[in-house]
Amino acid sequence: MQPYFTTFYVLEMDVPGGGTVTDWLHPEWANLRLFQGGLPDSDLGGRDHVSGVPATFTGPSSRAVRFTIGSTRMWGIGLLPLGWARFAGLPASEMADRLLNPLPAPALAPFIPLIQSVFRDGEADEAAELARIVAYFTARDVGEVPDRARIQAVHAALLEPDVGSVAEMAELARLPAHTVERICSRHFGFTPRLLLRRQRFMRSLSQYMLDPSLKWIGAIDGHYHDQAQFVRDFHRFMGMSPRAYAAQPHPVLAAVMQARQAAAGAAVQALHNPLKAGRSSAAV
Repeated sequence: MQPYFTTFYVLEMDVPGGGTVTDWLHPEWANLRLFQGGLPDSDLGGRDHVSGVPATFTGPSSRAVRFTIGSTRMWGIGLLPLGWARFAGLPASEMADRLLNPLPAPALAPFIPLIQSVFRDGEADEAAELARIVAYFTARDVGEVPDRARIQAVHAALLEPDVGSVAEMAELARLPAHTVERICSRHFGFTPRLLLRRQRFMRSLSQYMLDPSLKWIGAIDGHYHDQAQFVRDFHRFMGMSPRAYAAQPHPVLAAVMQARQAAAGAAVQALHNPLKAGRSSAAV
């Protein structure tokens, strides 16, 4: 399962006084999230508003998802590009930067049995819930994934911090540039250029979130020409300035990133390396 997923992760959150909290999910790979208790009110990039549903599906994203939620339990399933190729059944570019209620979406119908089976009888049973998730994907993991070797080669090149251009990415993957473009569109959701830009941004953001004492200037990735370029990327990916983001509380993501770093070796899903990952599940 490891090459297909970032993590299977469970989050348990208690908001005092029946209140809610608001936070922002960073750009990431595709995710299916299942809720027991409070249900989220979410939107991606100011559109694709979803509220009051027991499951949400996010395609590969290059924009932040704002969400507000109260006390809840949530299981999250992060699909890597190879996992998208194995389980999604349609080009990733068709679901890029989309946030959906998966239940009425025809393209996501294969996930309905999973959504309906994870939580049973309203009781929290983490081990049993995880077992049902694993059983669902194990039953569907049959046959070979077309383009498997190329997807993995492109992904490995994308994760390399020294790679800063599409030409370098293609060279490291040992593939023609036009093949890299095709693989990225179908299985990663975006062009190689945008994916590299997202990686550069997420390396910077994760550095800051793990150690705010660095300040933004100390966290900016070396591929940025100057701070102004980073600020432009921040507006592009998060929909706000670095100053505005830093001024907001991050009651969910701050804890999740620390837990992901400890459990999976990467604080954010976009930087997740399946070859270096730790455990396959983490509790926050």
